[in-house]
Amino acid sequence: MRIEVLVDVKTHLGEGPLWDVESQRLYWIDSTGANVFRATHQGCEVRAWDMPEPIGSLAIRKNGDGAVVSLRNGFHFLDFATGEVELIIDPEPDKPDNRLNDGKVDKRGRFVAGSMDLKEAGKNASLYRLDPDLTLHKLDDNIIVSNGPCWSPDGETFYFTDSWSREIWAYDYDLETGSVSNRRVFAKVDTVTGASDGSTVDAEGCLWNAQVYDGKLVRYLPDGSVDRVIEMPVKKVSSVMFGGPNLDVLYVTSMGKRHLPTNPHDGVQRGSLFAIYDLGIQGVPENRFGG
Repeated sequence: MRIEVLVDVKTHLGEGPLWDVESQRLYWIDSTGANVFRATHQGCEVRAWDMPEPIGSLAIRKNGDGAVVSLRNGFHFLDFATGEVELIIDPEPDKPDNRLNDGKVDKRGRFVAGSMDLKEAGKNASLYRLDPDLTLHKLDDNIIVSNGPCWSPDGETFYFTDSWSREIWAYDYDLETGSVSNRRVFAKVDTVTGASDGSTVDAEGCLWNAQVYDGKLVRYLPDGSVDRVIEMPVKKVSSVMFGGPNLDVLYVTSMGKRHLPTNPHDGVQRGSLFAIYDLGIQGVPENRFGG
């Protein structure tokens, strides 16, 4: 195994790595810096788009040259050609202290993303599903910070974390309706100062979670037990995604800014996009948004 800096862009809050199989391009975001980035699997041909407000996640659209993005004040379409964004719907116009955060797409092309309390203190946030027909549905609530949505390879188990709960949850996921049920604890996050952040699932059905402030990536087996821990060269790791031509490179985002005085300080590699090679594990292709 080897860990390399792929792109050194010093993101304030790097998040949401997304490998698009069709275009063979890697996307990631700077949540508080309000940017979307794109590069090749080798970190070349870097392109950036400015967002009008903080961004929590994005998904590539099945039709057209663009994406759906979760911005602070709602779901929007992003046109890659013009850089323009267009509001789809704001799920929480009555909650100015919230913003949308992490999200991913299910096997039927639905975008599932949650919100977060900006002070990371109150259970004021919710989990939403945006369907291809652009209707919005609430899946869960009483959340502080929505993070780590992903599915088992068959799409029938949905994983999610409220970061400061120090738990990763599993739900039964109905692929026909997009509904969730039977929430239970999938894994306890073994950390004192850190929190569970972004996640992905590999082809063997194991879940990888970035544990921010601890500088760890943890691989959980389908039964929730810990299989492997990777120590990263920075503490503020934020999210993970398999990509590359063979889906066997693990891309890892990180924070370049200390958002609180209690956050750990990282060195010159802070805010970098990392690539981990030679793991001997493949990921699963990410789905595109159907709308």
